[in-house]
Amino acid sequence: QVQLVESGGGLVQAGGSLRLSCAASGRTFRSYATGWFRQAPGKEREFVAAISWIGGSTLYADSVKGRFTISRDNAKNSLYLQMNSLKPEDTAVYYCAANTRMVVATTSGYDIWGQGTQVTVSS
Repeated sequence: QVQLVESGGGLVQAGGSLRLSCAASGRTFRSYATGWFRQAPGKEREFVAAISWIGGSTLYADSVKGRFTISRDNAKNSLYLQMNSLKPEDTAVYYCAANTRMVVATTSGYDIWGQGTQVTVSS
């Protein structure tokens, strides 16, 4: 079973950048599709981006297209989210997630979740 631990969150001004990392334990990480989700206070958890196990297929929410980039390094058992041109509305707890099936954009499509990392964007 893969376990996920996020890092890299913090406080940044609008227009700034952050890079989130998700460290995975377990030898089978490379066979998992992975994604990033976020949850703002009082709102439901929403899809941000996803990437296939080999990295050849990606999905992005419309709200982050052109600003965020998802990537992974299977040799390092790691998933990343580069976030540029951050906006106050990007403020949320960001979670990484994994499944053994395919790249999907729904929370119900993922079996394994990290604990989350807080991203706060000030105006």
